[in-house]
Amino acid sequence: MSSPSAAPTVERRDDRHRYEILVAGERAGLTAFRDHLGQRVFYHTVIDDAFAGRGLAAELVRQALADVRAQGMRIVPVCPYVAKYLTTHDEFDDITDPVTSEILSWLEGERG
Repeated sequence: MSSPSAAPTVERRDDRHRYEILVAGERAGLTAFRDHLGQRVFYHTVIDDAFAGRGLAAELVRQALADVRAQGMRIVPVCPYVAKYLTTHDEFDDITDPVTSEILSWLEGERG
C-alpha cells in the first residue's frame, strides 16, 4: 500500500475518457468524461476504498476542471460528485453548463 504522505498527481487519459489520480504511482481513483461540442461531460467519479478519506476526490475534480478551463472547454456535471463540488467552488461558474435531457440522452448513447 502507498504511503499516506505521497503527493497525488492527476493525469488526463484521453484514450480512456477519464482523469486518474495517482498516489505513489498507483491509481487511487478516476473521474470519467465524454466530450461533446466543446463540452466535457463528467458522469462518474470514484476513489478506491484503500485511499478514502484523504480528500483525493476533491483534488482530482479540482485539477480536472482546471484542465477543462485550460483547454477552452465547458463543464457539464452529470456526475453527482462533480455537481456537488461545483456548488462550493464558484470559480468554475463561468464555464459550467446545465445538465439537460439532450445531454443525458446523448451520454446514454455514447456509453452504450
